[in-house]
Amino acid sequence: MNTSNNKITVFDTDKIQNLIYTMRGVQVMLDSDLAELYNVKTGRINEQVKRNVTRFPKEFMFQLTKDEYDTLMSQIAISTNDSLRSQNATLEKGRGEHRKYMPYVFTEQGVAMLSSILRSETAVKVSIQIIDAFVGMRKFISQNAGIFQRLENVELKQLEADKNFKKLFDALQSKDLEPKQGIFFDGQIFDAYKFVSGLIRKANKSIFLIDNYIDETVLDLLTKKKKNVAATIFTNRITKAMLLDVEKFNSQYSILELKKFTKAHDRFLIIDDKHVYHFGASLKDLGKKWFAFSKFDKEVFSLLENLKKVTSDK
Repeated sequence: MNTSNNKITVFDTDKIQNLIYTMRGVQVMLDSDLAELYNVKTGRINEQVKRNVTRFPKEFMFQLTKDEYDTLMSQIAISTNDSLRSQNATLEKGRGEHRKYMPYVFTEQGVAMLSSILRSETAVKVSIQIIDAFVGMRKFISQNAGIFQRLENVELKQLEADKNFKKLFDALQSKDLEPKQGIFFDGQIFDAYKFVSGLIRKANKSIFLIDNYIDETVLDLLTKKKKNVAATIFTNRITKAMLLDVEKFNSQYSILELKKFTKAHDRFLIIDDKHVYHFGASLKDLGKKWFAFSKFDKEVFSLLENLKKVTSDK
């Protein structure tokens, strides 16, 4: 139970993290575990998801196959007696045996979306705790990346047999330490700013930003780039004030170009002609309202090709 006398229980972060598994290369939680945390029935969650199916793309939620389910149950069986799971009241012997359908699992973004469709104070507060657990898990993986790399040559069966390596086992299956998609909520201004400035710092050659609503805060983000990295902003409206801002920027930081571009509706950030990030909000509004971001590696070349073609025709 997570409600008592209208009060929201604060769950132990370790308990929630012990309910996070790695499936298909991403970290997920079972619908039944989420139902336990939200203090609702599993059917209630799945019913609301079906009513709002367009809000849950495959990056947010997917259904396990029989093989995936069997593998997951094996992992749970191995770790049931682990001290890390000793406080987990939701795990019971024979769990899931009588389910008619394979369970659904939700990514961090799926959990965030659940809070909006369940429409309760409990759902919102618990979702925040769960997302914090996801973030903590990513931080744990990032901080121990060197250990994980040295463990890559360890036999998988040996890892499964050693219950103390449960977290390392999950981490090895998900080698991409940088999130490919996510959601920032209103008020997370610094978190969103830190994330985007981190992307800009990683650029070694070039930065392309497509954004129709820019101001000096966007230029402030670009001050984080390396000295010799060329930055280009494509936007549909260029004012004299913007040109003056860019001129002053170049007098101190250099290599920033402003180009008029009217073909785009969404916002894109392209790093080193290799990585494309799609943003649901303009960079000047980071953290002011809910927005999502996604990384698209395979689409970068077609996007760049079309961008260069359109701009060269002018």
